[in-house]
Amino acid sequence: MATLYTQQTKNIEKTWFLMAMFLAVIIALGYFISNYYKNPGILFFAIIFSVIMNIVSYWYSDKIVLSMSGAKEAQHDEYTDLYHIVENLSITAGLPMPKIYIINDSSPNAFATGRDKEHAVVAVTTGLLVILNKSELEGVIAHELSHIGNRDILLSTVIVVLVGFISIIANVFMRGGLGGGKRDNEKGGGLIMIIGLIFILLSPIISKLIQLAISRKREFLADASGALLTRYPEGLASALQKISNANIPMKNPNTATAHLYISNPFGGTGKKISSLFSTHPPVEERIGALMGMSSNQQL
Repeated sequence: MATLYTQQTKNIEKTWFLMAMFLAVIIALGYFISNYYKNPGILFFAIIFSVIMNIVSYWYSDKIVLSMSGAKEAQHDEYTDLYHIVENLSITAGLPMPKIYIINDSSPNAFATGRDKEHAVVAVTTGLLVILNKSELEGVIAHELSHIGNRDILLSTVIVVLVGFISIIANVFMRGGLGGGKRDNEKGGGLIMIIGLIFILLSPIISKLIQLAISRKREFLADASGALLTRYPEGLASALQKISNANIPMKNPNTATAHLYISNPFGGTGKKISSLFSTHPPVEERIGALMGMSSNQQL
């Protein structure tokens, strides 16, 4: 039976493959729209605009996310235990000490953000600090530090930008009406345009599914890396179980940043069909994989 140890390499490869698909979607969207309106400038504009959005997102992603989440920088004297946990695990992981932020929310949750390990941030909710013991909190912090070490924080930012950009392109095209290019479809381009229109209509759904797939792979990988960091998979497994049992949605959840959190900020729905569109893999699968790691350590 495969455990998270054997899945880490596959998860990384699949993540970059899905990122390549995202870029292909953007280029294809620009291509079809530019051909539909017989305006090559649209394709160049789409590519240039996406580059600009990526640059802006790269430099200001952490500030944007922290502002959207209502996070405030933690004071050492007030959160001494949390500070020491992050500091000790950072040293163990060979990472620079990230900034620590607190979100005043009763929902137990946490996330990491920033453009790289030198400019990283770990944010936790007050609810998380209330319900977890030390070993469980260490498991969660190790999970978030693993996102930093695995460069997931930059990857997740790019995902947000690409999904938003694809939705904007499709939205603008649909709001502009579908009649602009019909007059030019008489010279054999009708079939290509029909395929393009279908692709544009479905692209927001496709991009969302790719976002979810990448997010799920990232969570499995961070679970594995975090458990290796603490050498105590049971701590993170227990934390995930407590967070799941609490099932408290955050006060102001945001779909754009939902995949950053260790647990779905909207809370669980209890419906199996909803798992297909969840930004996180089922808790039972994550706990089962972690306990599989624990069993292997004991052999």
